[in-house]
Amino acid sequence: MKKTTNSSTPLHWYCAIFGHNYEMTRKVTSHVKEYTCKCCKHQLTTNSNGKLTELTPKYQEINAILEKIYTRRMVRLKNKSLSSSIY
Repeated sequence: MKKTTNSSTPLHWYCAIFGHNYEMTRKVTSHVKEYTCKCCKHQLTTNSNGKLTELTPKYQEINAILEKIYTRRMVRLKNKSLSSSIY
């Protein structure tokens, strides 16, 4: 996990005053996404309840496994729909 910036940096103060400017950096599934602040590089992800939570190594591992499962399932469903449309 990337460390957050030091509290004495100007970017941290910008985020403390005006709030973070998050952008989606990774789409794990259609419901789970990862976000990073453009200024201070603070990272968040959605948890099992759909709320934003800090991206810890535990959540990074969960998201990586979830993405593999989701990708395999989408490929399998796509192949299944293609083979059923032939008949």
